[in-house]
Amino acid sequence: MSPALFDRVESLLAKHRERLFPPTETLAMFVTQVLSQDRSCQNIVNQAAVKSLVNGITPCSTHAGGYCQARQRLPLELPKELAMFVGKLLEQETSSSWHWHGRRLRVVDGTTVTMPDSAENQSIYPQQSNQKPGLGFPICRLLAVTGLHSGAVLNLALGPYYG
Repeated sequence: MSPALFDRVESLLAKHRERLFPPTETLAMFVTQVLSQDRSCQNIVNQAAVKSLVNGITPCSTHAGGYCQARQRLPLELPKELAMFVGKLLEQETSSSWHWHGRRLRVVDGTTVTMPDSAENQSIYPQQSNQKPGLGFPICRLLAVTGLHSGAVLNLALGPYYG
């Protein structure tokens, strides 16, 4: 991790005590989890235990509960802020020969995702009006602005789905 990225991560984290899964380790595990074929919490905890063994460190328990709790403690804005920070770093490093007529091109794209059916999610991301109450999952709309020449996310937003 670059010093600039590490400093940005640290600046986004609230004061915390070092635990079995400190925030920076939890974040690294979460990113790996999202990018892996087996996205289960159990798989990523098992990988962490194997990594510890290989490095001669006594491995932690392979019960996934501690990791799941640590992941819930990560600030909600952290992935968004880091994606935009890394996007800006990538944009700065791309060659101007990739620009179109000297201009940086942007692509705006959106999608929707369903979310766990919790009371909190239902209050922020209500179900579609054509669904019977309690029978559907909340839907979240995602929008991203991407640099065409770098492929990096430069800005993103999420909000409730309407229509």
